[in-house]
Amino acid sequence: MKGVGLGLLTVGIGSCLSAVAKHIGDQVNVSTIVFFQFAICFLCTLPWVAKNGISALRTRHRWRHLVRGVAGCLSFYAFYYALNHIPLVDASLLRHSAPLVVPLILLFWFNVIIPKTRWLALGVGFIGVIVILRPAQHGLSQWHLIGLLSGVGLAFSMVLTRVLSQEEPETRILFYYFLISLLFAVPFFIINYQPIPHSALPWLLLIGFGMYFAFIPYTRAYFYAKASVVAPTSYFSVIFAGLLDWLIWEQTPDKTSLFGVVLVLLAGIIIVWQGTLEEKRG
Repeated sequence: MKGVGLGLLTVGIGSCLSAVAKHIGDQVNVSTIVFFQFAICFLCTLPWVAKNGISALRTRHRWRHLVRGVAGCLSFYAFYYALNHIPLVDASLLRHSAPLVVPLILLFWFNVIIPKTRWLALGVGFIGVIVILRPAQHGLSQWHLIGLLSGVGLAFSMVLTRVLSQEEPETRILFYYFLISLLFAVPFFIINYQPIPHSALPWLLLIGFGMYFAFIPYTRAYFYAKASVVAPTSYFSVIFAGLLDWLIWEQTPDKTSLFGVVLVLLAGIIIVWQGTLEEKRG
């Protein structure tokens, strides 16, 4: 339950920061947002390095850190690009469809067999995604597909966070994630550089510091529970995104969308419940 609670806290913070990113999307480009986000997060880890020394950075899992950093960074790029072209609810839903991908990663990469009962819940969640997006009615744009790719990247990040958290301290995991993501983002920031309006700076700082404090409970959640248990808490981003869409942009979902949201949330609740039972039996 600690893992689930920390996962929900992360989702709430992340949804608010997503709204901020959408708000400044017409002032700065995506490369600037991603660069500021990871630059600030990386700077926040330096006091820990100064206190504990370079020896605290020794790791036997360089490749896992590298894959997690690149996948996580690409996930944010895809999410922010999608966010500028589709509603916040759609972008959040597609990014947080990651729990549908997590079992496949566990199965094909780590040979973890997923219980049959879990597949039923995943199916319900996938149907909910389809109901909300209604491809036959509105048609899926390329930005929806890019949003879906952000979910795939997030799924890899979720799985590797869980794996690393079993052998690495939380701060070391964050340090390498922010460092690798920042190094990956710098060239794109330089190539796509545009003057940054003064009005956008406070929002960029908010995204950077807010993301750092969001990653702390996110990383710790995977210490307390399996990726297949924590990951479904991201489904609840749909609720937060819907509220923000309504409060800020005065967009309200129709009955069909609400039905899809209910299916997605039901799937998340079922998976969390099943995972909790598995933890107790284990």
